[in-house]
Amino acid sequence: MEQNEEMSQRTVLVVEDDAAIRRGLVDALRFGGYAVHEAADGKAGLATATGAALDLVLLDVMLPQMDGFAVLSELRRARPALPVIMLTARGTEDDRVRGLAGGADDYVVKPFSAKEVLARVAAVLRRSAERPRAVGRIDVNGCTVDFERREVTSKGRKPSALSEREADVLRYLASCDGRVVSRDELLQRVWGLDPKGVTTRTVDMHVARLREKLGDDADAPRVILTVRGVGYRLEHGA
Repeated sequence: MEQNEEMSQRTVLVVEDDAAIRRGLVDALRFGGYAVHEAADGKAGLATATGAALDLVLLDVMLPQMDGFAVLSELRRARPALPVIMLTARGTEDDRVRGLAGGADDYVVKPFSAKEVLARVAAVLRRSAERPRAVGRIDVNGCTVDFERREVTSKGRKPSALSEREADVLRYLASCDGRVVSRDELLQRVWGLDPKGVTTRTVDMHVARLREKLGDDADAPRVILTVRGVGYRLEHGA
């Protein structure tokens, strides 16, 4: 099989405690042109995921030392932009929702074929070009937003605290480098909800509160812009 030059530069970490499944995934990925790291437990997987140059993680849920949900939670703090696909024998809706709400990009239920996993890896990597980059702080509209402290500061005003969800929304918009982000994307990426069939004003309410804390004009906003019929865009030059 001829390796694609771009794919050969992609590196995937497989975190799976079942040796046979792990070996099958590693072999399939290498045959597909990927460079591969592997780990047999959650702690080792987290150490590799936070320390190695990776493009994607295949993460089992049922792991010794540290389960996959805990690894995902820590990984999202350390490397929020790194794509993760969950692998598990647990196929209940609650588990799928928990994985997606925790920041997983996809969820594959065992038993699965190597062909299916490779297809999902390729699909997630294609989308990863629009995956948000990590953001620690931003300066907009004369304000400094510190996402670690969840605080907005500016001259002449008392610091304003951001709720965890407000900070997540603003950080997501900031990480998209001026790209218009739809309400459905925010519901999926920030709230971990499947937007299909969901009718809610929660995104708009959070944006309204953010505008107030950033000193943005609610009637003619210059910081968080509304793109009619599409969604929101953060104007970094404001």
